[in-house]
Amino acid sequence: MIAEPTPTATCRPSEETENAHDEANSSGAVNHSEDESGNENRQKGVRRRRRAHSGSENVKRQSTKAGCSSVSRAAGSHRKRRHVEAVTLFEVVTMGRSAMQVVIDDWIEAYVTDRDSALLDLISFFIQCSGCKGVVTAEMCQSREYSDDVMSKMVEDMDEVVGVQYKKFLAFPWILTVTWPMDTDSVEYPLIQSGPYGRWFHSEFCDFVSLLVAQCQHSVIFDSYLMSTLISLLTELSNSYVRAFRHTCTLAAVKLLSSLISAALSLSAGIENSQKLYEVQKTKKSKPQLEKTQKKITELQEKRTEIESMMDIIFKGVFLKRYCDVLPEIRSICMEELGLWMKLYSSAFLSDSYLKYMGWMMYDKVPDVRLKCVLSLQGLYADPLLVSKLDLFTSRFKDRMISMTLDKDTEVAVQTMKLLVLISKTSDDVLSAEDYKQLLQFVYSSQRPLAATAGELLFSRLLDTVAPASDTQDGMNGEEEGAQKQQTFARLKALLQFYRESKLHKHVVYLVDSLWDCGGALLKDWPALTSILLQDSPGLTQAEQAVLVEILVASVRQASEGPALVGRTGVRKVMSSREKKTQVDDCTKFTEHFLVVLPKLLTKFSGSWDIVASLMKIPQYFLPECPQAENTQVVSRLLAQMGAVLDLHSGPAVLEATARTYLSLCGEETSWSSMTRAARDALVQRWVGQLTTLLDDLLKGDSFSADNDKTGEVLATLKKLRTFHNCHDLSQWNLFKLLSPLLSTESSQGGAPPEVLLEVLQCSCYCVLWSLNTSRETLTSREKAVAQRLQLRLFCESSQRCLSHADHSVQQQAFVGVCDLLTAHSYQFHLWDPTSFGPLLYTPSLKLQRALLTFTCTHVFVGADCDSQSRASKNSEVERLEDLHRRRNLLAAYCKLIVHGVLEMSMAAEVFMYYMKYYNDFGDIIKETIHRTRQMDKVECARTLALCLQQLFVRLKKEQERGGGTQPAVQTFTCIKELARRFSLTFGDLVKYRECIVMIHRNSIEFVFQKLSQTPGTPTPPHLSFLTILTEFSSKLLKPDKKTVFSYLQKHTAKHITDLREECWQPLIFYRASLLAAAELEDAVSHVSSDKKPYLLNRPPAYRQKLEGSKFPCSFSPTDSRVSVAHRPSFSQSHQRATDMDPLSIPLEAPAKRLGTEGSVLSSSSEGDTVEVEL
Repeated sequence: MIAEPTPTATCRPSEETENAHDEANSSGAVNHSEDESGNENRQKGVRRRRRAHSGSENVKRQSTKAGCSSVSRAAGSHRKRRHVEAVTLFEVVTMGRSAMQVVIDDWIEAYVTDRDSALLDLISFFIQCSGCKGVVTAEMCQSREYSDDVMSKMVEDMDEVVGVQYKKFLAFPWILTVTWPMDTDSVEYPLIQSGPYGRWFHSEFCDFVSLLVAQCQHSVIFDSYLMSTLISLLTELSNSYVRAFRHTCTLAAVKLLSSLISAALSLSAGIENSQKLYEVQKTKKSKPQLEKTQKKITELQEKRTEIESMMDIIFKGVFLKRYCDVLPEIRSICMEELGLWMKLYSSAFLSDSYLKYMGWMMYDKVPDVRLKCVLSLQGLYADPLLVSKLDLFTSRFKDRMISMTLDKDTEVAVQTMKLLVLISKTSDDVLSAEDYKQLLQFVYSSQRPLAATAGELLFSRLLDTVAPASDTQDGMNGEEEGAQKQQTFARLKALLQFYRESKLHKHVVYLVDSLWDCGGALLKDWPALTSILLQDSPGLTQAEQAVLVEILVASVRQASEGPALVGRTGVRKVMSSREKKTQVDDCTKFTEHFLVVLPKLLTKFSGSWDIVASLMKIPQYFLPECPQAENTQVVSRLLAQMGAVLDLHSGPAVLEATARTYLSLCGEETSWSSMTRAARDALVQRWVGQLTTLLDDLLKGDSFSADNDKTGEVLATLKKLRTFHNCHDLSQWNLFKLLSPLLSTESSQGGAPPEVLLEVLQCSCYCVLWSLNTSRETLTSREKAVAQRLQLRLFCESSQRCLSHADHSVQQQAFVGVCDLLTAHSYQFHLWDPTSFGPLLYTPSLKLQRALLTFTCTHVFVGADCDSQSRASKNSEVERLEDLHRRRNLLAAYCKLIVHGVLEMSMAAEVFMYYMKYYNDFGDIIKETIHRTRQMDKVECARTLALCLQQLFVRLKKEQERGGGTQPAVQTFTCIKELARRFSLTFGDLVKYRECIVMIHRNSIEFVFQKLSQTPGTPTPPHLSFLTILTEFSSKLLKPDKKTVFSYLQKHTAKHITDLREECWQPLIFYRASLLAAAELEDAVSHVSSDKKPYLLNRPPAYRQKLEGSKFPCSFSPTDSRVSVAHRPSFSQSHQRATDMDPLSIPLEAPAKRLGTEGSVLSSSSEGDTVEVEL
């Protein structure tokens, strides 16, 4: 019988203490304990194992030749020999591969001498690698026949009394019992330790297993003893409930199988060579040699069969049970090794019976498991010899692989796309046209790695098959150049067709970025692209030419700026030195090329505004250090053609691109800056002269009279000036003075048309903004500062008149212009250096402030519903979103005036009241405004919040008294209360904002009880219900502040309340309940009541005793608002004076010595139950 493991099994009896100590020293970290009933054979086994162990781990110096040779291989000196002698198999993992090989050789020699002892060392090694700190008990199994009694003892259980777990299993000829603490599963074992140690141990552990098999494959691996015991050990421990055992031994088992595959491949190579030798010897008819060779072949085949049998046992005993383990790391290990087995030993493992596990695990919930499956499949599909065996798997799991391109894990999606690229290259008929249509759309993905892989699929599927690329262009004759151009044209034609079919006409830059890594040679062939565009009959439609120009511009931008695009992630931000050099070379090439070719392109496509707008962006990416930039004739030709384009077009796209191009070319670091500035000044001077002449003819008195042609000329010139003034400082032409007469004319008296007035407002705004921006350089005297303030005041007055214009676009432009100028003026004023001249202070008039507030409320907060998604709108979804974006901009412009201190903070109350009603549309803007204003002045911000709630309450009260229909600006009582709750949530730090909260309560109490005059018709204040709203802020009061607020409430209410139990005083009761505890409230109510005892008779005795013995910070008195202290003899005179004062006069920072706790304004004294109010 095999005894059950007990807590005492980890210790030896006293008479065997010395033997146990010797054995512990020899085995490293694992003890092989014996029961007290050990017999003579077991004692002999212990001595035999001790002798063998000393040879395997070099505990003692060996005098034999084999021992000396092994030690000399480990190290050459005596000190190094002693270092190697001191380690165990577990410790040798930390010493590198060279020491590992030496110790494994020593272990093999020890195994040949005494295999039982060596096997125990190996068993101990795997137990230690699992991080087990417990004890291993080994018992000899007497027979290979597994009786029912023996098998019933193979259990894994725990002893909660002692706090240990144990597992007993059979690893013939041993019955092993592993005992370890119960918390082992929660401890980090070596394989999962964080940092580099865990990764390093994983690598060294796998190397140990592989090296062990490699060293044993020609000797002891076929003795039917070592592998049987080792496989039994790993199989049993991989089925353990303990994660450390299961994870470590599963990894060891699958790595053992991988090493066996290497041994089987070595045997297969030996068999193949022997068979070739056999065929050669058959021709020589040497019978002894043939028999010898045939015997060797038979022996090698038997060994291979035996290894394949071991592989099958490991696969069925470990893999089939662990590939769906609950631990994702184990599942990943199984899938990774399965892919390796299929690739290395395809004759045995690459079949549908094994591939199905790979397909099933592609549905795993953990991304790493799916990633290991995809990576393993990449190795299989990359081998052309293995693809034919994957046909059934491909047809079965093709849909799953395509769907995994949408995986939530980016790496899984990218690797799956790479897998599909391999499949498309090896098998043309696997993916259908619909599959390609779905996959190729990923070139527009927001993840650049995924988009680049999809671009590779696009290039290999459509572009590369149409025209194979040439590796080199050196030494090409005329025919080859012509063929190259035809190939380029065919590729571009296919690319244009794909872009047209994708129907995404605003994503050219993303398409070029996706194709840049694989098709960069095509996209950077700018001479070929421009030659196609300059041909008289290029074979392209007008739309295709426009798209080709966009591709050309996108390729120039990509070469200049790199793959950084808005909305696309996964870009490597740091460029290598090689990439930087390539970028400079590309910029030099396209700069030299387009300085010559761009004027020709502008001339040819001068009549097409969209193509011209795209071409005008190219000079923005020119490299100033280009040698061709010194050629003034080329630069002047380009500038002349750009000026000719401006004479033909006045559209916003062309004007904006041209203005930015001039800005780029006028930079200080460019070699052509002087020529560009001169050309720009000449253009602006000509436009100003034209506009002056037109306005002299059209402005007669205070009226604007012109026909459609003249108005069109004025409008075109204004657009050019406005666009250039947005990028360039045109202050020297004094456009504000030129345009101010147009702003002074009234629309009702023949003023300028709305479209002209819109351009005038924008251009005038830019004039003032440039004046403010250059104040430090231009304001050299007070007269200039006064003139600047006058200019700002004139624009604000003119814009104020435009706020009542009939055209909505004019109103909005006037509003935005005023807000921008006032914000910029406030910013510049705060940055002004007092030692020099700067902008003078300008405060908008009250009339203008009210006009801005009215415009905000009437044009931003429109509609009765708070959710824009639920509003019934006749416009399309795009128009609705554009309208919402416009209104958000208007609200943000007004809120910036509040934040920058241009307007009083109380002007924000009208905006704050819409916080909940329009939360989905403008909640983020209003919340940020509250946060910013609180940073400016937290007390004033709190006062503004209280004012907001009070205004809403007053409007609701008036609406209820009037009895009419609900107005859009009126909110229900529930909405106001919810708004107060949201406001209270914005006060996070109660100590930091205690003064704000107290101020809200004080302000609201004064609001409710101001000018209270009781009459029989109105016994309560008209705004008493507002106290219910105020209760939302009571939870934010600190405990001493609640007492202070309660005292302040008593000061306003005590003279007017006769009986709190009346129905009309319910809001006051609720508010008091929020300030005091429930028991305190009931006692306070009973104190006011004329009959106190009947009020308590209905309560239980314990409750009445609690109320009668309770202590209060102050007593209620219907005739005196001060704290009643007549029954307290310890109440001091200083305290009486303190209660007569304003209890809400709290200092900003109370002295620490006067505070009982941090942030407290009241201190409670235990003597006489008095309450002191600190002022």
